[in-house]
Amino acid sequence: VCLAKADSEDGRRALADLCDAYYEPVVAFLRHQLRDADAARDMSHAFFAGLLGGGRIESADRERGRFRSYLLGAVKHFISRQREMLRSLKRGAGEEMVSMDEDGVSEVRDAHVLSPDAAFDRQWALTVLERSLEALRRESLSAGKESFFDQVRPFLTGDSAHGDQGAAAASCGMSIDAFRASVHRMKKRLRQCMKVEIAGTLDDASCVADEMQVLFEALGG
Repeated sequence: VCLAKADSEDGRRALADLCDAYYEPVVAFLRHQLRDADAARDMSHAFFAGLLGGGRIESADRERGRFRSYLLGAVKHFISRQREMLRSLKRGAGEEMVSMDEDGVSEVRDAHVLSPDAAFDRQWALTVLERSLEALRRESLSAGKESFFDQVRPFLTGDSAHGDQGAAAASCGMSIDAFRASVHRMKKRLRQCMKVEIAGTLDDASCVADEMQVLFEALGG
């Protein structure tokens, strides 16, 4: 995040990487806010085009320290500006204004449907998890253990079915106890990768534990 604020080529690359990592969380927020998948994608493109066009994220608050919080606030501000522009255009054209606000939507939100903020956090958590898994896969590839990683991945993401460990262990030529120990080590390493991923979006490393808690709560939601 600090590098992304720099007015340099490295800074612009860092900003582009942050935008790439946070694109889907922003889309998830806008999809729940606007309730229109196509409009959400279009507005996401416009938002990130403006962010990248500026070259820096100068207004990111070091005191708040979390790029996740800064970006969500920036998206909300962007939506507000777009709504005000729409109102101004329609007033100037003498046309009846169509509301983009949630108050103008008659549909009743289901209690089980995520709020836009919660949708943003959940997609952010899934993105951090996926990027951390990719970092772990690259480590495994460098160590010549990519096929083992492929066997273990379902146990890291919770996608394995009960009893799958025995079959996976046999496929790897390992005892079930050895396989379980390896899965445990991989889970610990994945958690470390997630911490590294999160730390890269914080100005204060002491906030990593708090962000990890937010992440696990979002994944469990």
